[in-house]
Amino acid sequence: MKKFIGVMCALAMSVGAVSVQAQGDNKLNERLASASAVIDEVMSVPDRAIPQSILAGAHCVVVVPSYKKAAFGIGVQYGQGVATCRTPRGWSAPVFVQLEGGSFGWQIGGQSTDLVLVAMNHDGLEAMLKNKFKLGGDASASAGPVGRNAAADTDWTLKAEFLTYSRSKGLFAGIDLTGTVLSQNVDFTRQEYGHDVPFEQVLHGDISTPENARRFVHTVARYFVVSKVNE
Repeated sequence: MKKFIGVMCALAMSVGAVSVQAQGDNKLNERLASASAVIDEVMSVPDRAIPQSILAGAHCVVVVPSYKKAAFGIGVQYGQGVATCRTPRGWSAPVFVQLEGGSFGWQIGGQSTDLVLVAMNHDGLEAMLKNKFKLGGDASASAGPVGRNAAADTDWTLKAEFLTYSRSKGLFAGIDLTGTVLSQNVDFTRQEYGHDVPFEQVLHGDISTPENARRFVHTVARYFVVSKVNE
């Protein structure tokens, strides 16, 4: 009888572990799908989208769907997202990241917003490979320009390592994220790849893109391309 109870307990624990794993996988899949949808929706209106010159020059892209006020403190925001970087072989497999910081003012009064961060130069890329860094501190950041005519103003290319954007209530615009901290989500990345893997190894393109992440990577690759005008 004791042996039977022991077997049943072990079976229950095994089923529970599988259930927890499945729930975790679903969260990762949902985050990747949401990030893909954010990019598609942002780029669906060319007159209010990220300018082609920025798309062509981007080194890395971070998407944080539904960045919102955190429950653990007043004036604190928190969100989970995914990131990919351009490599000689195309865009890298993604890593999972988290963004948190103090109050920066919610655009158009929203309580939740989608964020897109674009690393524009080598310094921005190196910042992405660190464990944790502060926008506006460890890496310079500016609200990114939008629309087809924004490419005429090239001042941002000389100053900002990161260009930052927000999308709330259907509107897309640059936003000041100075003071927010971008860091690795090691647990989610480990779950995605099944083992610990260095972020720089993934973002340098040394790891194959998992099947569940291909849509996100392909979506970024479809828009963040070098046009013939820029070649």
